[in-house]
Amino acid sequence: MSVLQRNNVTVSGSGRRTIVFAHGFGCDQQAWKDVIPAFSTEYRTVAFDHVGAGQSDLSAFDPEKYGSLHGYKRDILEVLDALDLSDVIFAGHSVAGMMGMLAAIERPDRFASLIMVCPSPCYVDEPGYKGGFSRQDLDELLEVIDSNFLG
Repeated sequence: MSVLQRNNVTVSGSGRRTIVFAHGFGCDQQAWKDVIPAFSTEYRTVAFDHVGAGQSDLSAFDPEKYGSLHGYKRDILEVLDALDLSDVIFAGHSVAGMMGMLAAIERPDRFASLIMVCPSPCYVDEPGYKGGFSRQDLDELLEVIDSNFLG
């Protein structure tokens, strides 16, 4: 299976420059459905589903690979390579902003700029840092999502 199929990549628009839209945790590329049309006349747009979300190939999920953001970063770079994209504008929501940052650090030739919508460098509260969740809150959230994703 190709990376484009694995990640359910959708390409639209007609511009010379490309915007890549990456969704955050708990959703899929449909998070951008009302945003992408606003850019489709002036930009080529690319949206995709992270493995484990939306219409991605769920059988491709590997807990070891996706146990850190680096696995998702590799997927982003593979999508850009498969489409032979460089100098893209990368728009990442939430944790996808961090994935895009990691990808841009590794392969700056692929990125012109990053748009990070509500990113956070760390989601777990630590002494001296408020990331948004206590370890217990995060574990409970993941348990609820695991047991009743649609709910």
